[in-house]
Amino acid sequence: MHALVDQLRGTLLPAVVTPMGSDGVVAYDALAAYASAIAAGPIGGVAVWAHTGRGLYLSEADRGKVLATWRAATTAPLVAGVGVPRSTGVVGVREAEDATVAMAITAAGFGADAVMVYPLAAYGELADGEAAAVRLHQRVAAESGLPLVGFYLHGEAGGYPYSPSLIKELLSLPEMLGVKTATLDRAVECQDAIWAGRSTGKLLITGEDRMYGPSMMWGADTALVGIAAAQMELSAAVLRAWTAGDSSGFLLASERLDRFAAATFYAPIEGYVQRMLWAAVWEGLIPEEAAHDPYGPVLPRSERDLVIHCLQGL
Repeated sequence: MHALVDQLRGTLLPAVVTPMGSDGVVAYDALAAYASAIAAGPIGGVAVWAHTGRGLYLSEADRGKVLATWRAATTAPLVAGVGVPRSTGVVGVREAEDATVAMAITAAGFGADAVMVYPLAAYGELADGEAAAVRLHQRVAAESGLPLVGFYLHGEAGGYPYSPSLIKELLSLPEMLGVKTATLDRAVECQDAIWAGRSTGKLLITGEDRMYGPSMMWGADTALVGIAAAQMELSAAVLRAWTAGDSSGFLLASERLDRFAAATFYAPIEGYVQRMLWAAVWEGLIPEEAAHDPYGPVLPRSERDLVIHCLQGL
């Protein structure tokens, strides 16, 4: 079993935001300060280039500088998301696979400790889609030299469902650390996915911002979530209480986190990145001028007010 499995089990890995100006340019001074603050928190690692950080949309140069900034801020493991965005100029399955592998090789060169492989939505249209997914993971591991996290991502973010049989097959690969579920609101699929990983000895990673506590009751033992990009302690407290067997503490912490999730993760779901940026500003993690998400929908002021009202109440 890979040493990272034992190191990461039971820990929180925030899927961090990438501070940007209104022009979409990465605000590196703000990023350095944000990284230092996150690194000092209750974390076991950091997920960079993830959906929350818009990693698939960044240029290769920006991805390198972003990862280097995090590497300078912490010695904790860095897990880099690799893949292609849903709206992309890449056409064809093979080209998308090549781009995913190339991004993983780049992540290794910049000092990532592992990569999280985004699912290719196009696999859902192939007769042998599951076999193709397994081959992609094997190729990423072989060419990057890094261990992998599988990623069951909901369709609204450009993923496709991982069947229990596919999850079992992925977790049987020696290069796999575990599988993250991010099914959004599909409780049955989430539960089945987590149960499929039981007895494998690999990490059962929750990415369920709106089903965070329940996913732990179903068997998740590690967390990699965008909701921890701000107000980390809310997420850490739930995981800590569950791991300690503190039932009353778990219920209290879950209720608090669920209130925050309800104010940040709802339709349009792509707006959650901007809402988390607003939360990070309120918390003093990033400055106002660096809290822009150029890749998400334009949101009304009322949504910002909802986030702030929730945080004030908490």
